Amino acid sequence: MRKNILITGASTGLGEGMAREWAAKGCNLALCARRADKLEALQRELQQAHPGIRVLVRGLDVCDYEQVFEVFRGFREELGSLDRVVVNAGIGSSQPIGRGHFAANRKTAETNFIAAIAQSEAAMEIFREQNSGHLVLMSSVSGVRGFRGPLNVYAATKAAVASLAEGLQLDTKGKPINVSNILPGYILTDINRDTKNAPFRVDLETGVKALVKAIESEKRRAFVPWWPWTPLSYVIKSLPFGLFARAM
Repeated sequence: MRKNILITGASTGLGEGMAREWAAKGCNLALCARRADKLEALQRELQQAHPGIRVLVRGLDVCDYEQVFEVFRGFREELGSLDRVVVNAGIGSSQPIGRGHFAANRKTAETNFIAAIAQSEAAMEIFREQNSGHLVLMSSVSGVRGFRGPLNVYAATKAAVASLAEGLQLDTKGKPINVSNILPGYILTDINRDTKNAPFRVDLETGVKALVKAIESEKRRAFVPWWPWTPLSYVIKSLPFGLFARAM
């Protein structure tokens, strides 16, 4: 069992949900996010509900790259080891290219991909020192193919994260370090609550339970929930360009 788990972006949505699930399983948690006040409230809640676990919290902007390394190392020192790191922090939207929104799209790219590299670097340094660990990179079903309009840059960042995960899997093949690429479909969070076109969306509790189960399987790649996103991902990827353009 992976006892000591670090989750970034843990103050809301999927990160918060995963923290609750693993706390109930008796895991020690290292939680970080920009909203330190929300983290502290979650810490109090989890420690009261599960007094046998440790819940450590630290404020962290994952685009402050030096701070990423400091926070990860600090958690490792306090807990003695890190068994699993979930690279979950991210921004859920972008803007159409060429419409004057470069700053917003750059922020999405930096948060979702460059910051994911920093988190992966920090985690892998620790895992290599320990000679053990499980790195979890949160991609998305949208990462299997390019998407138009507001999803263009977002989907590109998630494709990049998926490629990063696969490269790290090649690096760690045969070693006691596992790397998983998790690709969620639509799970209800504040990020997509107002999204009108969110097919097969599931509620947060259902989605988080499926997410934790997929992560704990430590497979190289997992779509969440498995149904219908695993078969749909192959359909999305294999559709001829003209058909895909009309469907999207």
